[in-house]
Amino acid sequence: MSLPRIAVTTGDPAGIGPEVCLKLLTNPTATETCQPIVFGDRAVLEKAATECGLPFHAKVFSSLDEAEGPGILDFGEISAGDYQTGRINAATGKAGYRYVTEAIDAALAGKVDAVTTGPLNKEALRMAEIPFPGHTEIFASRTKSERACMLQYSDEVRCVFVTTHVGYAEVPGLLTEARILDVIELAAETMERIRGYKPKLLCCGLNPHAGENGLFGECEEEEIIAPTLEKARDRGIDVTGPLPPDTIFLPARRKEYDCVVCMYHDQGHIPLKALAFDEAVNMTLGLPIIRTSVDHGTALDIAGQGIAKPNSLQEAVRLAGKLASE
Repeated sequence: MSLPRIAVTTGDPAGIGPEVCLKLLTNPTATETCQPIVFGDRAVLEKAATECGLPFHAKVFSSLDEAEGPGILDFGEISAGDYQTGRINAATGKAGYRYVTEAIDAALAGKVDAVTTGPLNKEALRMAEIPFPGHTEIFASRTKSERACMLQYSDEVRCVFVTTHVGYAEVPGLLTEARILDVIELAAETMERIRGYKPKLLCCGLNPHAGENGLFGECEEEEIIAPTLEKARDRGIDVTGPLPPDTIFLPARRKEYDCVVCMYHDQGHIPLKALAFDEAVNMTLGLPIIRTSVDHGTALDIAGQGIAKPNSLQEAVRLAGKLASE
């Protein structure tokens, strides 16, 4: 039986994505259970190798049909002279977006078994006039998935998100029963698939102290979140809440559950990155394809220095291979 093929996107060429991709390809343990194929540009990877003092021995392919084993699929989208490492650039935003869309299309066509993404830079995407704020929205749109959501996964803590890349003022208006229920169901399905048993979920309130019985906020907990949790329980999902966000991640409580349902981006990202920054994996749930990702950004401040850790990418590829093998 052949190993699953994982499309690994370079991410923004000016960030640390090319560097960690090179480190992935030279790590024998990362290629034992799957075949990572880096979707990017040879020129970008060679530039990263030179700047970071890394070897460049990877196979380079001009088409996916000829790609066998670990290597680089060269799109020729951008040259080394088109950008400066560590600097935001419309050209790198355009290139990073192409790597992602090519990987999604390959997965939809069955040419790869999963997609693992390197980090994009949201400002570079905007400069390139790409109409998406991040990966989750790109994947949802291109795969025509109506109820996609983000899962941040690590051994230490797991979180799913009802809203992600929006301003805080927009969050309350986006908290609908349908959206919260979709996220809860996707989390329950995915955690059971990964862990092999019916998971226990906890759900955060939106406001401090989960609203304190209507004292804070506009009764989002009482009027929206709590009734939705009742419907989820009626569907056989083990979910508790809404609970105060400031105590839901305490060490003793983390041993009691499998995943936390968060109402907005930083409610879950801050504790998760504080506890498992180097090991956490990002997933997009609700897609017709498997997508995992690093949980960090482009880290422009250290790009090109050879010091970026590849742990998160390696964990993301490992999880993608595991899910693709089932």
